[in-house]
Amino acid sequence: MKLEYVAPQEIERRSFEIITAELGDKKIPDEIRPVVLRCIHTTADFDYYENLYFSENAVRIAKDALRNGAVIVTDTNMAKAGINQSALTRHGCEVMCFMSDLDVAETAKQNGTTRAVASVDKAASLKRPVIYAVGNAPTALIRLCEHVRNGTFRPEFVIGVPVGFVNVVQSKEMLINSGVPCITARGRKGGSNVAAAICNAILYMLDTESKS
Repeated sequence: MKLEYVAPQEIERRSFEIITAELGDKKIPDEIRPVVLRCIHTTADFDYYENLYFSENAVRIAKDALRNGAVIVTDTNMAKAGINQSALTRHGCEVMCFMSDLDVAETAKQNGTTRAVASVDKAASLKRPVIYAVGNAPTALIRLCEHVRNGTFRPEFVIGVPVGFVNVVQSKEMLINSGVPCITARGRKGGSNVAAAICNAILYMLDTESKS
């Protein structure tokens, strides 16, 4: 069988057509639809239709935070790399990841914690609003919730989609119960690619609104 080469934009267009067709008559509210579709597109996993949790007005709050200068902090360099740089630039946004920073490694070693925990603590010292995107480390979510509970750091928004088996489900439920505006994927599924996809979906929604 001979396969044709397809341009990237055409691949994306066709992919979303297939996703829409396979979803059939399943209803997705307009406000969250771009996020759900992009998570499915990124993973080829239709479970994201069921497992994505959105706190009240989640997407609007995330968009407002970006408009007001919030920096996106990720828990992996993979997630950072997956966020569309052109979209970030168009909206004057910035993404950071502290996981490879020498001071984070040293702090984690001294305190006997993970780098993900030390990275959250470093983000807490930023003098600007933060959107924290977690795709790998449940310890990052746990530490974020500890800060919120103690009143030492409260992100504007949290994307909490760590993947795995140990403390993953529990940390996501902790996030939901924290009261912080959030999007999470209940259960074990997630990943850095999903965290980046959610960030991109929100940025692309800002693109659409700026054109209207």
